Amino acid sequence: MNIDVQHVIKNFGSFKALDDVSLKINSGELIALLGPSGSGKTTLLRIIAGLEWPDGGAVRFDGEDALSLTVRERDVGFVFQHYALFRHMTVYDNIAFGLRVRPRKERKPEFAIRQKVEQLLNLVQIGSLADRYPSQLSGGQRQRVALARALAIEPRVLLLDEPFGALDAKVRKDLRRWLRNLHNELHVTSILVTHDQEEALEVADRVVVMGRGRIEQVGTPDEVYDNPVSAFVHDFIGESVALPITVENGIARVGDRRIAIKAEGISGPARLFVRPHDIELAKPGSSAIEGQVLAVRRFGPTHRVDISVPVDGGRTTIEAAVPAGHEPRIGETLGLIPERYRVFAV
Repeated sequence: MNIDVQHVIKNFGSFKALDDVSLKINSGELIALLGPSGSGKTTLLRIIAGLEWPDGGAVRFDGEDALSLTVRERDVGFVFQHYALFRHMTVYDNIAFGLRVRPRKERKPEFAIRQKVEQLLNLVQIGSLADRYPSQLSGGQRQRVALARALAIEPRVLLLDEPFGALDAKVRKDLRRWLRNLHNELHVTSILVTHDQEEALEVADRVVVMGRGRIEQVGTPDEVYDNPVSAFVHDFIGESVALPITVENGIARVGDRRIAIKAEGISGPARLFVRPHDIELAKPGSSAIEGQVLAVRRFGPTHRVDISVPVDGGRTTIEAAVPAGHEPRIGETLGLIPERYRVFAV
């Protein structure tokens, strides 16, 4: 099902939660709404679900006015961070619940419900757990039950609100890979709300980066990571180092030293953004950016180096990545050469 969000506005008192938000979601697509707390992502999800109403704008499902429909009429499935399973019901009964409470004329016979539940148990790979209660399951297993229960009603839209936020890192990583594979099988239009950029980049077909109630950028994971359109996106997606610079007549300077970077279309105060793995360490005197090594830390297969750099009468710390075995000494002075970077006006 296609979803079209048009110029949606939502205020909570004086706080503007959504500020003229428009978004088109294609049928069968998995979209991630990504942003920090307070960015508006959960409010947008709740408006699409029918749990909140906007103060202005429209939401359309396949061209139909969704705001005129109740939550039930919108035919959406929900998966929340804290599972919301019925503790007194078995796994089987939790999954069957949505099918059993339908109006009599819409309800399937019990044998058809059993077939559907067994199909879903196998789909989410918990077939052996049907007779257990939620208290007897791990966090990852409970979330699979929650997803199976959401899918049981055969929703036109699947809404996932921080579904893996309460799980530990390894389980979260395993489940998001499993979710991506499951979506490839089902192709149900899905919207995932998360503040975890790694989760969004790994799972989604497209990522919607939100900040301060607005959409900052929409694109594939590669597009938002490699080509951020604003300082906010660059700073939020991936790891970034931001260095204050000044640009005059196309010439960029760090303090009073000229730096060899391109900054077309920028004039005045700006910030140079570069990722730690895109900084090359060099000998002193070979770069306009120089600093003193403060610390060296292990970071998986590489080391991270904190370097104190003088800027505008003060100092800032830049983090660079170096291969293991090539780390510099603490107190050493080094040059820093940005290999890939973006410049944004302040």
